[in-house]
Amino acid sequence: MSVPFLMFATLFATDMADAARVKTIAVDGDAVVLSFDEAVDKASTFALDGPQRLAVDIPGAEPGNVSVSGGPIAQVRQGRQNDAARVVLDLSTPTLISDARFGEDGRTLTLSLKSVEQDEFRRAARAGRSSWGAEGTQLAMNTPPKKRYSVTIPLDPPKRLSLPRIQGPDNRPLVVIDAGHGGHDPGAISPHSGAREKDATLAIARAIRDELVSSGRVRVALTREDDRFIVLNQRYELARRLGADLFISIHADSAGNEQANGATVYTLSEVASDREAARLAARENKADILNGVNLGGATSDVSSILIDLTQRETMNISSKFASLLKREAAPLVPFRTDYHRFASLIVLKAPDVPSVLFETGYISNEADTKFLFSADGRKRIATGAARAIETHFARQLASR
Repeated sequence: MSVPFLMFATLFATDMADAARVKTIAVDGDAVVLSFDEAVDKASTFALDGPQRLAVDIPGAEPGNVSVSGGPIAQVRQGRQNDAARVVLDLSTPTLISDARFGEDGRTLTLSLKSVEQDEFRRAARAGRSSWGAEGTQLAMNTPPKKRYSVTIPLDPPKRLSLPRIQGPDNRPLVVIDAGHGGHDPGAISPHSGAREKDATLAIARAIRDELVSSGRVRVALTREDDRFIVLNQRYELARRLGADLFISIHADSAGNEQANGATVYTLSEVASDREAARLAARENKADILNGVNLGGATSDVSSILIDLTQRETMNISSKFASLLKREAAPLVPFRTDYHRFASLIVLKAPDVPSVLFETGYISNEADTKFLFSADGRKRIATGAARAIETHFARQLASR
C-alpha cells in the first residue's frame, strides 16, 4: 500500500470518527427535536410534495437508527445524502418548518412546525431549500435559478395495468409471484459476471409458477412474465385486484461485503430490524425514481387505507409465512442465520394481502450468483417455495 493512500485512508477514518451522529429524533407537539453525539452548526430543510414530506440535511453528520413519529409526523426515516445525514419526515397533514434552532452546545436542533393549507405547502415545495445556522439564523433561501429557456414535459401518471393471467384450477387459493425490478431497472448487478438481478428474479418467479401449476393445488399469477417495468405500488395493487391470498416478491440482495451470502425473508414494519434492513428499504424503494422523477404517484386513498387495522392481522400472517418459508426451503436453499428481517418496503404495503419479500441470495456473492442463475438452483428455490405456499394454504384451510 502506498504512503499517499495510507495518508488518505487515515484522514478519511479520522473524518468519519469525528462526524456527528444522529442520536435521537423526538416529536414533541408542534416541534421535532434532533439530538447529536457531537456538535453541528448548520442544516438545510426543504419540502417535497406527492407524497408530502419534509427533509432535513445535516452536513458532515451520520444518520442514526432511532426515530419516532407523532402529531403531524406519520413516519421518520434516515439515510445519507452525499456527505450529509438526511432525515425525512413523512407527513399525515400539510406541515412546514417555520423555524430551526440549534442548542447552545450544538448538540440539538429543534424544528418548529406549523400546519398549513395544501396550496401553501405546494408553494413551499416549489420554493426550494432553506439553510439554517447557529443561533437560529436563517442563512439563505435557495429558490430555483431563473433560466433563459425552459422546457416543460407533461408526465402522465402510471397507466392502470391489465390484470395478469391466472393459472391453476378454479376455486383454489391464489398466490401472486412478483419478479422484482425489470425494464429500465436492472436491480443489483453481479460484480463477478455482470449478471442482472431482474433476470434472476424473472427466471425464479417462472420456476415457482411452473412448480405450483404442476401440483394443481393452488392458482398462481405473475406480476410480470417478461422484461417490463412496474412501479412498486402497482405490483401489490395487482395482487389486491386479483383477490390474492398471498403475495411474494422475488429479489436477490447485494452487499459491499462479497462474503455475505444466503437467503433472507423480509416482512413489513415501519421500524427496520437492523441497519441492513434499512439500507435495503432505502435502495428498493427508489426503484420508482427515474432521472429524478417519482413514477409511483401514491394517492391519498392508498395512504389512508394503509392505516386500516386490517393490516395488523395481515402482518402477523406474513411473519408466520416467513418462518414457514424458511422451514420448508432451508433443506434446499442456504439461508442466513438471521433470515427474518423487517423493513418499510413499499412493495409489501398491501393492507389486506399477506406479503413477503424473498431475497433468494446475494448477487454480490460469486457462489450465490452461480446458484441463482443455474437450473438446479432455480429448481431448488421453486421446490422449497412451493412447499411453503402449499403448506400455508393447507393450514389456513384446516383452521377454518
